[in-house]
Order: sequence, then C-alpha cells, then structure tokens
Amino acid sequence: MNAMTPPAELFDRIISYPDPEPQARLAQLVGLDDHKTRLSKILGLLVNPGGLANWARKHHAGADALLDTVLRRPPLVVLAGDVGSGKTELAETIGDAVARQEDIDINLFPLSLSSRGQGRVGEMTQLISSAFDHTMSEAHKLKSPSGRSRGAVILLVDEADALAQSREAAQMHHEDRAGVNAFIRGIDRLASARVPAAVIMCTNRLNALDPAVKRRAAEIMAFARPDAEQRRFVLDLRLQPLGLAQTDLNALVEATGQRHGREYGFTFSDITQRLLPAIVLDAYPDQPVRGARAIEIARAMQPTPPFQEASL
Repeated sequence: MNAMTPPAELFDRIISYPDPEPQARLAQLVGLDDHKTRLSKILGLLVNPGGLANWARKHHAGADALLDTVLRRPPLVVLAGDVGSGKTELAETIGDAVARQEDIDINLFPLSLSSRGQGRVGEMTQLISSAFDHTMSEAHKLKSPSGRSRGAVILLVDEADALAQSREAAQMHHEDRAGVNAFIRGIDRLASARVPAAVIMCTNRLNALDPAVKRRAAEIMAFARPDAEQRRFVLDLRLQPLGLAQTDLNALVEATGQRHGREYGFTFSDITQRLLPAIVLDAYPDQPVRGARAIEIARAMQPTPPFQEASL
C-alpha cells in the first residue's frame, strides 16, 4: 500500500464484527429476510471456503469439481435497487451475521467517497489501488493453510456507480476510466489470491456500472420498495402496541402504497425514518397516537421519488 495513503484517508471507519450494535440494526431490517439469508451464505462461502468443504465432505463427498466451480467466483456482490430500500444498512450490518455464522471475526472497510480524489492525474487510480492493497494485506494475515479462515475482511463500496461507472459512457473522463480499470484489477487480485475477503457494492444505478464489473459479480441482488405485506409488517410491529385498530393499520398500508395515480409507494426508510417519527411527533407531548390522525399524516406525506437512471 502506498505510504502516502493511510487507511484513515481511504475508509470512513472500520466496523468489527461480531458486535451487538450492528446485530440489533440487522434485526430491525424487516422485510428483507430472504436477502439476509442469501447474502450471509454468499459472503460466508467467499470469506471462509473451508465451511463449504466441510459441508461437501458431510453430504457430497467427491464433488470436488463442483466445489471448485463455486469457490472460483470473484469475491464481489452487488446490491442494486431503489433509494431507501435497505441496501446500505444491510451491507453495513450483514457482517455480524456472517461472523456469527462462520465463527470468525470480520472487519468492514467502508470505502470513503473521497477516494474519487480531486481529479488530478493518477489520483483516483492510486486511491482505489491503495484501498485494495490494504484489503489484500489484511486478508493475507487471516488466510489459513487448512482452508478455514482465521478472520475475514469486507470492502464496502457505497454509491458504487461513482467509482465504477461504465467505460462505455462517451462523456467519461480518462481519469475515471483509469479508476474503473484499477477497480477491476483489484477484484481480480482478490480472486486470484483466494484470500478471506469480499467486496460489497451498493448502487441505485445498476445500468450505470461497467459491464466488466457486473460480469465479475458472484451475485447481483435486487432490492425493491416494500409490497403491501412488507409494509403491513413494518407498521404493525411498531404501531400495534399503541392500540390502533386493525382497520387503521389497513388504511395505513393502503396510504403508503401506490394510489391516486402515484405509481410508487413508500420506501422502507420513508416509513421508518419519516412517517413513523412524524406520527409520534404529531401526538407528542400531550396526546396519544390516534389512528385517524396517523392516516391523515400518511396520506399527506409524499414518498421519495424513484431514482431515474440517465441514459449513458
């Protein structure tokens, strides 16, 4: 790693798992159980391949060719979908589930958006390369000859399209192209070294990612706005203890979905970070929460508009 680029300048912070705080945050991500389960399994295989070998010996002895195919996938997972759908929160907390599942310690390195640099020639390439150098160095320390990892590292790239935009874009600057090349080389280096490390990319603009990056993804997981069942679960879990009638909850589910010509409903974050606090603050400090008033607030609130992808 370039000595001029210390980790403090590359990563927003370092998060270590297991830890009760991210565990609690992960548990609060309702409606994403399938995503949690699948992502924890994928990451578990990428950072601790010894676990898959143990499974195969128990259930499918002799399936070495199959195991090799599974384990040769690049250590990259892309989380793609609408704003407020839980991608970043899941990416920042899933490491706790993987750490507990694999019984290892895991460090998350969230790449700072400042890694894009100031546009000086070679700067972004150097910063991205340094981030992968640091990830590789830390992961090498955790690699075990037995195949079971002593620990693992996850590199998180939020708003990934800012760093890995398609090189096919006509307006793309040379420096940006060089940065994408550096990113692809970093993924390939981690794959070749077969170290206990994985990369999670989050993006609202899957189509904007470079095709070579998408081809390298072991998995591309799609995130959507909550459907009626998921909205009901989020609202019921938090409002039912307040004594709201089922008819009021039904009306809230309807108010937070598609209606009156609006083709999109509330995001998860619209419900948990805007609507529910608004309902509480409206009643505080002198009144209890009342169903009819909560419905009025929901009907008056506009959900976050879907992200509109611009054509390349």
